[in-house]
Amino acid sequence: MTVGEDAVALIEACLDDLWLGQGASDNTLAAYRRDLTAWSRWLEARDATLLVPGFDALPAWLEERRDGGYKLRSNARLLSSLRRFYRWALAEGRIDHDPLAEVRLPPARPSLPNTLEEDEVERLLAAPDLDSELGLRDRTMLEVLYAAGLRVSELVGLTTDAVNLRQGVVRVRGKGDKERLVPLGEEAVDWLSRYLRTGRPALMRDPTRPALFPGRGDACLTRQAFWHRIKAHALVAGIDRPLSPHTLRHAFATHLLNHGANLRVVQLLLGHSDLSTTQIYTHVAQARLEALHADHHPRG
Repeated sequence: MTVGEDAVALIEACLDDLWLGQGASDNTLAAYRRDLTAWSRWLEARDATLLVPGFDALPAWLEERRDGGYKLRSNARLLSSLRRFYRWALAEGRIDHDPLAEVRLPPARPSLPNTLEEDEVERLLAAPDLDSELGLRDRTMLEVLYAAGLRVSELVGLTTDAVNLRQGVVRVRGKGDKERLVPLGEEAVDWLSRYLRTGRPALMRDPTRPALFPGRGDACLTRQAFWHRIKAHALVAGIDRPLSPHTLRHAFATHLLNHGANLRVVQLLLGHSDLSTTQIYTHVAQARLEALHADHHPRG
């Protein structure tokens, strides 16, 4: 069943304001669009509309989703999307009250991100073949990814003018087009110096192009291509646990906290606008401590 034109227009107007006012990323906007479209489709099948959903509509839909196997965390994210929409509609004068004002969901326990132990990170970093320029590029990318805790999209989008080797920092453009300066550390600076001296010139047909880590045609390597490279290097390193494009970012944050870093500092380094987003890593660190206790304490 398709969604009516009026609903589509409402959804796109809301997304336009979110993009302009909050700098929401393309992925975030796509998630909101999916949520609102699914909600509108469900309402239209029951002769209701986005702006007049009915008092019991959302609890009924969430119950239906739960029966269909959707997890509590998924429904919590969905409710967040719908609340944003109705706050926007209220502010725009399209409705005179928020139909979701009284709807509540129990809090979802945060799911712990996949990460790596420090020895596994070392094995992954050592996996690329340094006899090839591509191997040197990959090793440098992994070093920078782990040293700076970047998102993969931030890493592959780096340009040569974003790196200051003398100061040991990299200028990163993150979500919402926000910039931050992140320290690299001596090891990553050394690898970047070596790569810029011998690796990148051999990979570039036109060295004046700005991509720091080139793929085809001197353009920036794509996120998907680098993710395939990570998986290949993980096999070489003998790492068989599930990985994600953010695994090294998660490892960066978790290892900093394990070594006593302040949560606010980690928040700044990761580029999180909200400290609550960073706090997931305290759960990871706590889970690690509990596992160590269970494995090694005589009464664990």
